[in-house]
Amino acid sequence: MPGLRKDILWRMALIYILMGGFALIVVGRILYIQIVEGSKWKSKAIEMTKKNVVIEPLRGEIYSEDGRVLASSVPIYEIRFDSKAEGLEKDIFYKNVDSLALCLSDLFQDNSKSDYKSKLIQTYRLGARYQLIKRNVSYSQLKKMKKFPLFKMGQNKGGFIVIQFNKRAKPFGMLASRTIGYTTKERVVVGIEGAFDQYLRGKQGLEFVQKLSGNVWMPINNGNEVEPQDGYDVCTTLDINLQDVAQNALLKQLQISNAHHGCVVLMEVETGKIKAIVNLQRKEDETEYVEDYNYAIGESIEPGSTFKLVSMLIALDEGVVDINDTVNTGNGVVSYYGLKMKDAHRGGLGKLTVKQVFAHSS
Repeated sequence: MPGLRKDILWRMALIYILMGGFALIVVGRILYIQIVEGSKWKSKAIEMTKKNVVIEPLRGEIYSEDGRVLASSVPIYEIRFDSKAEGLEKDIFYKNVDSLALCLSDLFQDNSKSDYKSKLIQTYRLGARYQLIKRNVSYSQLKKMKKFPLFKMGQNKGGFIVIQFNKRAKPFGMLASRTIGYTTKERVVVGIEGAFDQYLRGKQGLEFVQKLSGNVWMPINNGNEVEPQDGYDVCTTLDINLQDVAQNALLKQLQISNAHHGCVVLMEVETGKIKAIVNLQRKEDETEYVEDYNYAIGESIEPGSTFKLVSMLIALDEGVVDINDTVNTGNGVVSYYGLKMKDAHRGGLGKLTVKQVFAHSS
């Protein structure tokens, strides 16, 4: 019996020693993490819950020659409410919530005053920090909301959070749409928007945000924000009135001829300014015409028959040639500055009068 008791005590002592050793290892590891690796894990925790996000600048506008807007970034807003804002006091919230609900209901006409009030009170009781109030808010609506009870106190005292998004708009619709162009997130750049993108897009800013429950990120005003720099405006030589006339004239002729596509380029001869560019193409299996491809640039070739009329009129007016003069077109090939220009008629048409040259487009 004494030997058995001694054996049990020895085993219990061994167990206590092992448990004590394990506890020391755990405590040692905790102290090591807190003291030696503390800064490392704190920085990782901050990275997971706080971060800088990019603030997109307001893209520059594109104007016609007379100052009318051809393309503009229209701001739209998302409104959220922070019920745990540092300066938001309980008595102030309940004093203003009724009138705030009434203002929201009158402005948006989508919910009753009681619905808005119930939503706001529930948000406050739950302590929600990023509660959605309204999406797709216009600038004029935002200006009114900034004067609402509670919201007029701002983000810190009133929990009023404003998030801005920018949407590109063309006030004149399809007029010069393809010439104005567009850009995409995939860096597809087209037209004036693409050609002057580096100037129009501006410089991005930075904003510090904190992660809340539900994978929601809320902006934090810590004084380290970098304000975005808005893009430059671009003034074109386009005349929107002439653009309208040119488009309607081209559309009429395309419909009469049942043509697939056509283009018009209107240039001011004295200055070389492009006053209008129209590109219309018929949709597949449809009669409607749209601006989808810039044929004026994409299918540009030598002026040819279009330019010969101007040249012939000047030559006749200056007395350089007479319509009965003879021109030897030869074999239809002539070299200029080392480059060969070929007649539309293979092999040439030999000797022709000036009148015949114009008629045959040779």
